[in-house]
Amino acid sequence: MSTQAAADPLQRLLDRGGPAVGDALAAAEERLRTVVADAGVPLAPAAAETIAAGGKRLRPLLVVLAASAGGVLEGQHVVRAAVAVELVHSATLVHDDIVDGARLRRGRPTVVARHGRAAAVGTGDLLFSRAFAELAAGGEVEPLRILTRASRALAAGELMQREDAYRRDVSVERYLRRCELKTAALFEAACALGALPAGDDLAGGLALFARRIGLAFQLFDDVLDVAGGEEHTGKKAGADLRDGTVTLPLIIASERDGAVASVDLRELDGEASIAALCARIAATGALESSRERALGYVASAKEQLGTLLAPDRRVLLSLLADAVVERRS
Repeated sequence: MSTQAAADPLQRLLDRGGPAVGDALAAAEERLRTVVADAGVPLAPAAAETIAAGGKRLRPLLVVLAASAGGVLEGQHVVRAAVAVELVHSATLVHDDIVDGARLRRGRPTVVARHGRAAAVGTGDLLFSRAFAELAAGGEVEPLRILTRASRALAAGELMQREDAYRRDVSVERYLRRCELKTAALFEAACALGALPAGDDLAGGLALFARRIGLAFQLFDDVLDVAGGEEHTGKKAGADLRDGTVTLPLIIASERDGAVASVDLRELDGEASIAALCARIAATGALESSRERALGYVASAKEQLGTLLAPDRRVLLSLLADAVVERRS
């Protein structure tokens, strides 16, 4: 194993998980490619580009690990659920890029940039529809209910983010609620779907675990937006500021620095002004405070596992919890 692979927390997890976890993820990846290839022209190429762009595949991994924790890793229900949550996630990214006018996603041209708005809308809609078709193929109603609830939450979170755009009076509580809806809900659904055959108690408990790491993931994502760069995140630093998205680092920095609080995000003009604001936010210690809160959610999530699972069953999920705040992109 290379030094880089050894340092990658997700690679450590996959090495520890063994062939069963790797095989389930590989099966889900192959099914994802098949789903988009079967979409037909003209949307198949754009859908395939979206899936090929990859990402960490955290949500499918959550499905697989939750299934493994419940002793129900074998079976097509795991593959179907893993594919469905990744399709929903991919659909939301395509639609978000339309709303934001984003040109890059993970360092590649977005669907809207490459193919235009109409194709991007259709591609996102296609990915959503294929997600529910995957679950419907299993013939069970409850998985569809779980994904429907998550999809409603995603839509509500997106609307809340639009309502909050450029506002400077967004509270920490409202920000966290938005994160629960827009990010943590699909993490919850992934765990609930993976553990569903093992029973409601485990599925419900793992959903609470997933909510906490979903919050940690989003907080850390917002830290990376200020502190990261295009080489790590695939987009320019301060992309959220440019779009008027109010995040925890900005909220905390505004409480500590009147100059940050007085900035009108609509008036940010060019990369220099955005870089200056990112530096000012960092100077307040807001990034460290946001990281600490994210680490607190991870600690709470791992504590939740201790009430649900034996030590040998919770190790992989604990590694995943650590991975969401150790990543660089």
